[in-house]
Amino acid sequence: MSSKLEAIGIAKRYGDSVALEPTDLVVQAGEFLTLLGPSGSGKTTLLQMISGLVAPSAGRIEIDGRDVTHVEPGKRGIGMVFQSYALFPHMSVWDNVAYGLRMRRKSRDEVRAAVDDALAMVRMSEYAKRFPKELSGGQQQRIALARCFAYRPSVILLDEPLGALDKKLREHMQAEIRSLHKELGATFVYVTHDQDEALTLSDRICLMNQARIEQVGTPADLYDRPATRFAAGFIGHSNLLEGELDATRGASGEPILLAAGGRIPLPTGASGAHATRHTLLLRPEAPRIVEPQSGFVDGTISDVVFFGSDTRVHLSMSDGSELTVRCGRSVSPRVGDRVGLTWDPHRTTLLHA
Repeated sequence: MSSKLEAIGIAKRYGDSVALEPTDLVVQAGEFLTLLGPSGSGKTTLLQMISGLVAPSAGRIEIDGRDVTHVEPGKRGIGMVFQSYALFPHMSVWDNVAYGLRMRRKSRDEVRAAVDDALAMVRMSEYAKRFPKELSGGQQQRIALARCFAYRPSVILLDEPLGALDKKLREHMQAEIRSLHKELGATFVYVTHDQDEALTLSDRICLMNQARIEQVGTPADLYDRPATRFAAGFIGHSNLLEGELDATRGASGEPILLAAGGRIPLPTGASGAHATRHTLLLRPEAPRIVEPQSGFVDGTISDVVFFGSDTRVHLSMSDGSELTVRCGRSVSPRVGDRVGLTWDPHRTTLLHA
């Protein structure tokens, strides 16, 4: 797969404030890459430099091998959906969506077909004659999406485009965006702070923190094999077990971590680590509840929360730590019960403390 977009040593400073450390990033042609991170992590700054709306302090941007660092936004061949809707208040919905096509001198028939298709995709066909002031925030956001998708650019940048939508419509639009990505074959770069949205939509995720890239990988990579404590804590719910390597070995010769008042076998490859102090990542769906003293660790159930499809059980461990376990509906845990936990060691990830 060839690269479509490259950021090479790109950086941004505002006086003494660092908005983005020198950063390298390659986006493959036809890929859906999500820039994920908390507020202030640098994800929107990176997107704005790719779009040309913000000039970098250092580095360069290439699209299809062409240096576009100093090319104005309208000549980069990209489309962008902003956090703000940026609709023309004096134009109807239909004319807002048609604007970009008309600027590109498309024929009347091409404009009509593209606008009608785009409005149908976002379920806004019946609002074609209305003006932006007559629409809700969510409806305006859908028009902004339709306007970008109508002329089918080869690179589409989306800056938290679904933030104003309710949960049901947000999920519908996520499915529509995924479908449109496959249909267009375009390269999508998508900014969000919503980890579930990133896991749902992305081919790869670029996780950002404190103005730099923390980790880049597939959703499965970041969820199952986070490279850092921040990545482990930001993607999904995390149980972090702090402990020290035991000088002895388990029955099968595997290394053992002394943590949460128990002896925990570590995943394959952990014995190569040189440090004695470690953190073990255990996702809530990995452990299962067993009788006390028949698992790796024991704990006392402190809370039980019903989520419909499953139940979240919170346990207090002997070392003062807290663990969360996701159970099926068939399990009936009770607050105050003493239980054991066991799991497949290969479903854990060892992080250096």
